[in-house]
Amino acid sequence: MADPSLSPQTPERRAKPRAPFRQRRRAHERVRMLGQPVDLVKPEEVLHHVQQAVLQGEKSLIANHNLHSLYLIQKRPELAAFYDRADLVEVDSTPLLWFSRALGLHSRGFHRCTYLDWRDHFWSVANREGWRVMSIGGAPGVGDEAARRLKARYPGADIAIHHGFFDARRDGPENATVLAQVTAFQPHILFVGMGMPRQELWIADNFDRLPDCIILSVGAAFDYEAGVQSAAPRWMGRVGIEWAYRLLHDPKRLFVRYCVEPWTLLPLALRDIRDARRRRSPPA
Repeated sequence: MADPSLSPQTPERRAKPRAPFRQRRRAHERVRMLGQPVDLVKPEEVLHHVQQAVLQGEKSLIANHNLHSLYLIQKRPELAAFYDRADLVEVDSTPLLWFSRALGLHSRGFHRCTYLDWRDHFWSVANREGWRVMSIGGAPGVGDEAARRLKARYPGADIAIHHGFFDARRDGPENATVLAQVTAFQPHILFVGMGMPRQELWIADNFDRLPDCIILSVGAAFDYEAGVQSAAPRWMGRVGIEWAYRLLHDPKRLFVRYCVEPWTLLPLALRDIRDARRRRSPPA
């Protein structure tokens, strides 16, 4: 069977008409929901932020929030250090955007951002600009297969890999080896995909020791690129049922995440609703 990564590419995305987007974020695009700040930005705006940070040689952290991360930050307060560092916090949850609309915020469906939503745009730019991209995460061999497939489609990108199965303790020798490899490679982009909350805690612990680059927590991104996990069709994400696809494919691991954890956020949701009603109510 032919390798799908080697099949003819779709037409160059730069030739396609593009929807306009703002190149500077406005203050009201950072909002607060369920106790945490998030940014209402399009995937194109995320990539614009990435490109500008690369051009300026800046260190920039891009995070994301979904219902799982909002649950985790209640249980693991040390995660706050990661989100406090973030320059941009994507909304990786259509149900969360629905909730924001109920609060009277100006969110839309196109504000849902995750790696799978902007990966084609990203790799097109990385290929054109010759970016050095490093991924930390996944089982041994998975990242190598993902890199092989990506290089076949995007030969201009320089890709380095390190698996996520190492002792990530801050002062451990294996962690020092990983940091040394990152420093030697000097990536423009560093993807960290070790699952929540391990990837976020690792980034927070090591942020000051990483070279200037754009750092993104991306979960199973390279598992998808390697073909070891099946990504839901993108329309399922847009209509808010991607969780059902993932639950069907991995019920044992994801049942609690999708069917139990969201209910623990109900007190925060009720507080947000009360606050929104107060803002809308005219003064007596």
